[in-house]
Amino acid sequence: MTLPYFHVVTTFATSRVAVSWAARGFPMHWSGPVSISSLQPTVTSTFADQNAREDEKKRESGHTADGQAFGSSERFLVEGREKQRQSAMRAFDMPWGSRCSGDDRKQFISGLDYYYYHRQRQTESYPESYGKAGADYIATQWSKSDDQRIERLTQEAYAKGYLKPSDFTGVAAKMVATVIKNERVTGKGCEG
Repeated sequence: MTLPYFHVVTTFATSRVAVSWAARGFPMHWSGPVSISSLQPTVTSTFADQNAREDEKKRESGHTADGQAFGSSERFLVEGREKQRQSAMRAFDMPWGSRCSGDDRKQFISGLDYYYYHRQRQTESYPESYGKAGADYIATQWSKSDDQRIERLTQEAYAKGYLKPSDFTGVAAKMVATVIKNERVTGKGCEG
């Protein structure tokens, strides 16, 4: 019983001190001599210096400083891609009849949205960051057998009328539209 009482008292006291300090305009009083010296800049380059221009030229030409196709955190992104694939596969494991309404519909679309969102973002960002090496690398990373299966299942779900690009967020919708561009809807899926 003493511990909750202690927390109430300390919270009240701290609040009272903070409010009274704020009401006085947050005054700061120093006892003793105060020495204020100017800060010296520690930045050795600017946005338009020679190093920045060289880095920009390397990015434009498709070469990074080390010729790398990915950054130091790539191992985490590889793990993330596996989780994104699993999310899409779980969505496709749902029964056809449950994909049309309620929470099951939300779960179906969000599982695919998660996958296609990350796939599209990485497909756009790797070439921007790492040039041609990054573009080639990420294209390979998103061409695994599971990715091909997810594409095929997406095309099938679209053709049967169970999804459309407008079901997805902007970034994901862009990738979904690319995947289904040669398909046509032949079924009534969620309409009938």
